[in-house]
Amino acid sequence: MSTQADDIKQLTAGLDPVAALTKLAEQYPGQVVFSSSFGWEDQAITHMIFANNIPIKIFTLETGRIFPETYYTWNRTMEIYGKTIFAYYPQHEAVEKMLNEKGPSSFYESVENRKECCGIRKVEPLNRALAGNKVWITGIRAEQSVNRHDMHNVEWDEGHNLTKFHPIFDWTLDDVKAFIKQYTIPYNTLHDRGFPSIGCQPCTRAIREGEDFRAGRWWWEDQSKKECGLHELIIDNK
Repeated sequence: MSTQADDIKQLTAGLDPVAALTKLAEQYPGQVVFSSSFGWEDQAITHMIFANNIPIKIFTLETGRIFPETYYTWNRTMEIYGKTIFAYYPQHEAVEKMLNEKGPSSFYESVENRKECCGIRKVEPLNRALAGNKVWITGIRAEQSVNRHDMHNVEWDEGHNLTKFHPIFDWTLDDVKAFIKQYTIPYNTLHDRGFPSIGCQPCTRAIREGEDFRAGRWWWEDQSKKECGLHELIIDNK
């Protein structure tokens, strides 16, 4: 683990999520950002930041393929808290080139094509959103998948040269739902229809009882670890 990540681990040890986020904002002013995709977890953390006026920038990746319900949650959140959620879009030249060469649904044809689409629509905009920052806040929880269970709440991200902090890493889904209910936080109604993990509309479906949390993401692919590339750059989880 890097020196910075180790410092953050010590700084946040034993603190509740709000206190930890406040400490990070004080320690790294203007260099802490939170990425939201408007799922349950992200809405809980957004409430923590906005309701407590913690100076952490919240951003989202506007891929151009998200659900109408996600747009509604985004808009409703800004209305309630009266604060900005910054949007990062893909570079239009790259999107146009991909669609002109391969059509609008190339991601169904191969893992390579799907990762290309994720790279253009999500990874490249994320790189711009994270540039120059020290800490990246996420809504990752340990129980979301086997891959994420092996992660830790503080991690060094070599690819982006920053530390990732997951403030509700040890929360259960019931914990998240209870928090949402307690504070009447707006949430994506797709969750009520069997969508625990919500991404781009063409690549997300509801899951069946007993399926993994992320089984509804890129369901046509035969993979045990299905990530879009946003959380694959961790090199040291100790």
